[in-house]
Amino acid sequence: MDFWIIMTKLILLLYLAITYTQSQNEELAWSIFSLLIYFCLNILIYIVKNKKVKNFILLLSLLFILGMQKEIYPSLIFLLPIGLFEFLSYDKRKGWIALLISFLPEFIISERMQIQYGFVTLVSFLVFQMASLYSERITSYIAKLDKLRKDMQRLSKNLNENQAYIKQQEYTSKLEERNRLSQEIHDSIGHSMTGALIQMEAAKSIMESHPEKAAELLQNAINISKEGIESIRKTLKNMKPQTEQLGINRLRLLIDEFSSKHNILAPFTYKGNMDKITPIQWKVILENTGECLTNILKYANATRVSIDIQVLNKFIRLEIKDNGGGVEKVKKGLGIIGMEERTAAINGTIIVDGSNGFSVTTLLPLMM
Repeated sequence: MDFWIIMTKLILLLYLAITYTQSQNEELAWSIFSLLIYFCLNILIYIVKNKKVKNFILLLSLLFILGMQKEIYPSLIFLLPIGLFEFLSYDKRKGWIALLISFLPEFIISERMQIQYGFVTLVSFLVFQMASLYSERITSYIAKLDKLRKDMQRLSKNLNENQAYIKQQEYTSKLEERNRLSQEIHDSIGHSMTGALIQMEAAKSIMESHPEKAAELLQNAINISKEGIESIRKTLKNMKPQTEQLGINRLRLLIDEFSSKHNILAPFTYKGNMDKITPIQWKVILENTGECLTNILKYANATRVSIDIQVLNKFIRLEIKDNGGGVEKVKKGLGIIGMEERTAAINGTIIVDGSNGFSVTTLLPLMM
């Protein structure tokens, strides 16, 4: 806003200087001196930060214009409207009042200057209104940017706190699981092994004097040991997650991390008996998915990518499709060649299509 006002005043000053030079008035020195004083006052307006002092200088500038135009340089009255608009700029409701006040000098100036003064007043008013609107928009945009910056900082802080909480929760869960496992081994397996050891030591001590009783104690120790081994087996079985759970969770984690990090929608669907997918097949699925997501990020310029796994009667089908521009002719780079090689190693096939977006389909035979 200040820029537009300064430029308007400078243009008016140049106009006044040119017109006065042409008039060859005898009071040229005093006129130039009055212009310099006005120029210095307006420089002070934009140097001073205090609003009250700034308004005082503006009022002084207006009074100076009124005084000098009457005594020395009548054309200085052309600077009155823009100064008056600036002086009343603190209250938008007074903008039209300032316009009406600015037209009052029309009744006291010479007829020769009335048309020029009216034109200058209207132009100054339009420039000031445009500068005010521009300044308001800039201020609004700055406020919005500041709010967005604060929101980003708050969200970033919340995200960091959530990540720290998740890590702490994971660590606590691991400690609780270790404690539960330790307690279970102590309560069941430890007692069984202790009982079997006592039985064997007792059998050893009476083996020569009471062989039949010793044999009975050994049999009890064997039975207790079998029960302990069975308890160990059940405990380990309960601890070990199923293969399909590991595969699905790892794949979902990979997709979710990609989606949140790069702001790309990535819906994930699966259908069929996931338990039929072997560990080596899950490895190929995970590696192919990771390679496809990397290629999409590099080349596709996509906003959405869908990942779908289906376990059918004869084979497993993994399709990864994006909504990017696609390609007319697919050129196989190292990424696609690598997917084909690792898929072919377990008798699978890769199908690539770039006609509608870009899709990569992995077909793996079911291992009976």
